[in-house]
Amino acid sequence: MKEGRNAPMDIIGAILWPIKWAIELILVSFHWLFTSLGMDPNAGATWVLAIAGLVVVVRAALIPVFVKQIKSQRKMLEIAPDLKKIQDKYKGKKDQFSREAMSRETMELYRRTGSNPLSSCLPLLLQMPIFFGLFSVLNDVAVKKGAAGVGPMNEELAQSFYNASLFGGIAPLHTTFMEAMNATPPEVTVMVIAMTMVVLMTASQFITQLQIVSKNMSEETKASPAFRQQRILLYILPLVFAFSGFAFPLGVMFYWLVSNFWTMGQQFIVIRNMPTPGSQAAKDREERLARRGKLPKGTPEVIEIEEPKPAQRVQPVSKNRAKKSGKKK
Repeated sequence: MKEGRNAPMDIIGAILWPIKWAIELILVSFHWLFTSLGMDPNAGATWVLAIAGLVVVVRAALIPVFVKQIKSQRKMLEIAPDLKKIQDKYKGKKDQFSREAMSRETMELYRRTGSNPLSSCLPLLLQMPIFFGLFSVLNDVAVKKGAAGVGPMNEELAQSFYNASLFGGIAPLHTTFMEAMNATPPEVTVMVIAMTMVVLMTASQFITQLQIVSKNMSEETKASPAFRQQRILLYILPLVFAFSGFAFPLGVMFYWLVSNFWTMGQQFIVIRNMPTPGSQAAKDREERLARRGKLPKGTPEVIEIEEPKPAQRVQPVSKNRAKKSGKKK
């Protein structure tokens, strides 16, 4: 029975082992780099910068996945009107035949257009093992009190990581908000730091989703179910960060925060330079290019046409006057 209960944990541990090994390698490498530059090897700032380096490596590796996500989102936005037509076709029909027909037509539309509604979540799903791997590394350091890790994190480095703290030793990187709250007496400073990071994480996630909903959707898309889904994500994802953040160590929360800032900046650049056609961001880009005289290819050039001046009224001339005028010439 005992082996049966531990089997799931053994499977999870086996899955996380290579991820933890890679995380330790990146952390140790950046720790060595910043130490070589003269930073204190045992300082919390050195290990925090190593975690920031881990973010850069992971997010840079995920750039191809992010590009695929953008393309998939574009396709989903383009087929949104067609999805709405299918849903309107079966609106109010709750029998099994109609539901199956609606599902079949929807899947056929996805297949024909090469779109996938799950692709928008792919970068986040691929990062989840990194979150859990880093959580496991920090948790092992805390539980084993500085014992060596599974890879390059030897006992000396693990002790350094375990003792690393921010703000003069008052905020250990392995401490969570819950641990600080349950301590005797409660560690108020750690709680304030954790709360601040949760607020920043939640705000950055909300702004990232708001950029998509408010600027990168066409009017047709806003009338489709895809818009409602994005609005739901606008409020649900920040709540996930808000509630789950309290259970993570400060080191993991710092990784999450830096990763959120990366996503927010990356999304801003993409929306500004490659907006969805017909969206407010696309109109803003065209206006910027027009002001610089660099309209995108295929955009009709705006040509100012001078309005014709009103014709002057010609006074009628009598025959005698016309003859006299002709003689003068």
